[in-house]
Amino acid sequence: MIGSGIIVFDMLLYIILGVLLMRYDDFYDSSNGPYWSLESMTTSDKIVYIGINVWNVINLVAIVFAIYKIIKAIRRSRTLV
Repeated sequence: MIGSGIIVFDMLLYIILGVLLMRYDDFYDSSNGPYWSLESMTTSDKIVYIGINVWNVINLVAIVFAIYKIIKAIRRSRTLV
């Protein structure tokens, strides 16, 4: 139940950050700088852009940790048999 809640929260946060990041696409002005450069973004766009990248790193660390725990449990169960 907790794992399902974490997955739902994770997906909900991705949806929210994605919708907020669409604001940049809608209001992009080429006179402010190249597309997807930080100089062409407003402060709120920068916060969302950095936030989604930080969340990607957090998810990657969580996945690696989960794989580590699974491998550790499998190795432990093999030594008990």
